[in-house]
Amino acid sequence: MAASGVVAVLRAPSADGFAAVADVLVAAGVTALEITLTSAGALEAIGGLRRQLPETVVIGAGTVLTEDDAKASIDAGASFLVAPVSVLGPQPVPFYPGAFTPTEVYTAHRAGAPVIKLFPAGGLGPGYLKDLRGPLPDVRIMPTGGIGLDDISQWLTAGAVAVGLGGPLIGDAATGGSLTALAARARHAVDAVAFARS
Repeated sequence: MAASGVVAVLRAPSADGFAAVADVLVAAGVTALEITLTSAGALEAIGGLRRQLPETVVIGAGTVLTEDDAKASIDAGASFLVAPVSVLGPQPVPFYPGAFTPTEVYTAHRAGAPVIKLFPAGGLGPGYLKDLRGPLPDVRIMPTGGIGLDDISQWLTAGAVAVGLGGPLIGDAATGGSLTALAARARHAVDAVAFARS
């Protein structure tokens, strides 16, 4: 997940279009995908993508809110779990809980979360992450929610281990929109990661 720099968050009314979207993302260099459980058919999509994509691509489940969600996601093939809040205990795969305040971030870190999802991050800005990492330099943070393609480099430079991108990256591609436009956005995101890390 950290190697990709970008976690593509796939959320749509139905997961039917996720296979085509995933092919485009991976071809562009995005190698971390989060399939949200709020999408109908998400568990089936996780299993299908695990069979479809190379082993170098990590596929996780998002909006995991219960232990039943977690078990079903892992059984489907998810290699990581993400939630918008801190609701679950230890899991057999990496779990990235959501947090917003310094206390929430630190509490999740102390509970053993390898990465904290800073959510919703867009209204906070990269400066918030930089300030947060001052007293908490060892906490690995993935800002998600309200982050645009042009914000990627700033967040990574501020100390993010990766950024989660939904709508600004996926657009309407999962519901019949242009896959060509998706490819251009994905390349833009990958280039932004490379720029920030150069």
